[in-house]
Amino acid sequence: KEIIRSTYEKGGKVIIPAFALERTQEILYQCARLRHSGDMPADMPIYVDSPLAIKCTEIFAKHLNVYDKDARGLIEAGINPFDFPGLHYIGSVDESKALNEDPRPMVIIAASGMMEAGRVLHHLRNNIEDSKNTILIVSFQAQHTLGHRIAERQKEVNIFGEPFRLRARVKILNAFSGHAGRSELIEYVRAVRDAS
Repeated sequence: KEIIRSTYEKGGKVIIPAFALERTQEILYQCARLRHSGDMPADMPIYVDSPLAIKCTEIFAKHLNVYDKDARGLIEAGINPFDFPGLHYIGSVDESKALNEDPRPMVIIAASGMMEAGRVLHHLRNNIEDSKNTILIVSFQAQHTLGHRIAERQKEVNIFGEPFRLRARVKILNAFSGHAGRSELIEYVRAVRDAS
């Protein structure tokens, strides 16, 4: 909420590099909740700019019956996490390019999650040097990836072989990590040991 609101107030864009499967859908779920609660500006559009993420989201949308209790509650309240006001799916390359020409504040969710390929690279190239923008990292960034260099807040990074100054704000939300931490791994080992 804070990241979206503060970027909106500066007139910037929130660029969210996300894995096409599951991470994008988790982010959309949270955006739907924020939009419904009024914690996200009503006129701030959200764009999913990844053909693979769009296909994955279509599959998620067809299987509402397997959602957990919280997600079912959201849907029963009339809020569809994959179809809500201000959410747009970008299919064509021309539509994707047009987002970089659009001066309005917006959220762009694009693959790839570690910023090594995909449409997110174009959004980074066009927005990384502007301090009103935010790069929101919501997944693990492997060493030696562009995502890792951005997460480290290196002053300059290469995108498509060209150097760019990192002036955009970088925020990291580890809450979306799909990797088990130390305590989860210990809990798992104890459960397996106790079961045997």
